Amino acid sequence: MPTTVTKPWGKEIILTTDNLPYTAKILFINAGHQFSLQSHHQKIETLTLIAGQAQITLGQNQDSLSSQEMKLQTGYTIQPHTLHRIKAITDCQIFEASTPEKGTTKRFEDDYNRSDETEKIRNSTNRGWQ
Repeated sequence: MPTTVTKPWGKEIILTTDNLPYTAKILFINAGHQFSLQSHHQKIETLTLIAGQAQITLGQNQDSLSSQEMKLQTGYTIQPHTLHRIKAITDCQIFEASTPEKGTTKRFEDDYNRSDETEKIRNSTNRGWQ
C-alpha cells in the first residue's frame, strides 16, 4: 500500500516498502515551490519529470551550480554528495527511483527552515518539518 508523506512543497507518494533495496516514489510539487538545496551522503537517485514544468539545479558545490528546465520523460541521475534542487514552474509530478534513504541529507538552503535530515528526523512524523 502506498504511503503519502506531506511536504511543505507538496507531497510524495512512496510506492515501495522499506524492506526493498530500492525506493520508488512520485513527487507532487506545487507551482513556485522547491526542494531544499541538498545533497545525500549515500543515496543515488534518478528523477524524471512526468507532468508539468520544473527546473533542476545541480553542482558539486554552491559555487558551481547550474540550472536548466527539465525535459519530460528524461532521467536525471544524482550521485551522492551532488548538490541538487528542483523548483516547480507549474504544478508538476516527478518520478523518483533511488537507493533507500540512508545517512544524512545535508540542506544548504531551505525555504521552510528545515535542518539537515538525519535518520531520526526521517523516521518522525512528517520528517520533522511541522
